[in-house]
Amino acid sequence: MTIRVFLLDDHEVVRRGLLQLLEAEDDIEVVGEASTAAQALARVPALRPDVAVLDVRLPDGDGVTVCRDLRSSVEPPPACLMLTSFSDDEALFGAIMAGAAGYLLKEVTGINLVDAVRTVVAGGSLLDPKVTVAVLDRLRRGTEPVDPRYASLSPQEQRILELIADGLTNRQIGAEIHLAEKTVKNYVSSLLRKLGFERRTEAAVYAAERRPSRPPWKDGR
Repeated sequence: MTIRVFLLDDHEVVRRGLLQLLEAEDDIEVVGEASTAAQALARVPALRPDVAVLDVRLPDGDGVTVCRDLRSSVEPPPACLMLTSFSDDEALFGAIMAGAAGYLLKEVTGINLVDAVRTVVAGGSLLDPKVTVAVLDRLRRGTEPVDPRYASLSPQEQRILELIADGLTNRQIGAEIHLAEKTVKNYVSSLLRKLGFERRTEAAVYAAERRPSRPPWKDGR
């Protein structure tokens, strides 16, 4: 059986490298690619890949949200393999909750990435068992009610909210998470709307008040 793979990464060089690496294998075919979350969500349903290799950080969103949307809207859903340049505990937590089958750093070797694609399409998992146990323990400890406003934020919006609480400007946030200042501004507007706030100072206070019950993003960077 040929394994059908879809690639999502905002860097063309990375996509070209992944494509050449995967298509060198007799049992793997790259059936499509995208550079943004919007493109991926539009193209994947028609292509119906077996595996979606998703970059975690994107110019218009994040791979975790794409994974969640694909898992809930495409039938049968692809196995999602998250690929990132950063070790990020919160993004890993989000990936597990979104139903991702694997989470790899981009420093992974070519042969290990190919093996990862074959593993997840066969129903296997590439999530560290210790991390999965920690996530389940975190869920069991969650005795305080979940704020539906916070739950409505995407992982990227949650991260930006934490950086707002750290006192960073939009430009500084952009430099921190490799986004354009205008893109950060759009995220800030969106998260303020979802939280029901008019000013970023209100959002900063809100995020600061949450910190005793959840570790700040910066601890996972």
